[in-house]
Amino acid sequence: MLKAMSKTGKSIIEVQGTAITIVSQKEQNYISLTDIARFKSKDRFDDLIRNWLRNRNTVEFLGVWERLNNPGFNPVEFDGIRIQAGLNSFTLTPKQWIEKTGAVGIISNPGRYGGTYAHKDIAFEFASWVSVEFRLYLIKEFQRLKDDENRRLSLAWNLNRTLSKLNYRIHTDAVKAHLIPPEVTPAHAAITYATEADLLNVALFGQTARLWRDTNPKLEGNIRDYASIEQLLVLANMEGMNAEFIHMGLPQGERLKRLNQIAIRQMQVLTSVNLKLLPGAKK
Repeated sequence: MLKAMSKTGKSIIEVQGTAITIVSQKEQNYISLTDIARFKSKDRFDDLIRNWLRNRNTVEFLGVWERLNNPGFNPVEFDGIRIQAGLNSFTLTPKQWIEKTGAVGIISNPGRYGGTYAHKDIAFEFASWVSVEFRLYLIKEFQRLKDDENRRLSLAWNLNRTLSKLNYRIHTDAVKAHLIPPEVTPAHAAITYATEADLLNVALFGQTARLWRDTNPKLEGNIRDYASIEQLLVLANMEGMNAEFIHMGLPQGERLKRLNQIAIRQMQVLTSVNLKLLPGAKK
C-alpha cells in the first residue's frame, strides 16, 4: 500500500511488508534496489545486488536498456564487461558499472542515507530475480502510486481551469462595462469579447485561438483545454489583471505588452521551462 508521499520528489510504497523508496530524477522514476534487496536479505543486501550484476543475463539486459535510452552509453567498455560476465572471477558493483559505461539506468548514492536506485524497467527486472511474486506486488503498488499522482494532477488541472473560467466572468464584465457601448448588436459584442480573449491567448500562448485551431485541426476543444496547470493559473491571474487594466482605461496595445511581461515573470516562477516558448521573452 501507499504509505507516504513527500514534497521533494520522493515516495514510499509498501510491498509485502517492505518499504520501497521511489525518487524522481529528470522526470523518470527510480526505485531503490537496496530496499528491494532488503526484502530478500536484511543483512547482505549489497552482496545481493552485486551478485545480480555479475550475472551474464543481467549484463545483457542492462546493455540493451542503455543502448535504447542513453546516447552517452559506452559500448566499448560494455563489450569488455560482457565478455567477462558469468566467469567465477568476475565481479561488478553499481559504481563500477556506472563509471565504466556511462550508464544512466542505475544510480549509486554513497553515505548513510544513500543506496542504489534503478530506472523502473531495471528495478522490475531485479525484483523478478529476487522474487517473481515480489515483482508482481511491486508493479501493482507502483501503478497504484502513479494512478494516485495522476488523479491529483487531474484535480489540480480542473481546479485551475475552473478558476480561469470564474475569472473570465470578471474579465467579460469589464469588457462589457468599458469597451462595448450599449447600442451595439450582440454579434458585435461577441467580436469584442473574442478579441479580448485572444489578447490573453497571445500574451500567454503566443497565438490566437484561430491560429491554434488552424495548426491543430485534429484536436477537439480550444487552446486552453490543452494548457498546463501552470499556464491555467497564470491565465486566471491575467484575466483579473486585464479587467483592472480595462477599468483603468489602458489601450489594448499597452495591456498586451503588460500582460505578456506578467505571463513571462509568473511562468518563470512557476516552472523551469524554456522561457523562449513565451512570446516576447528575452533570450
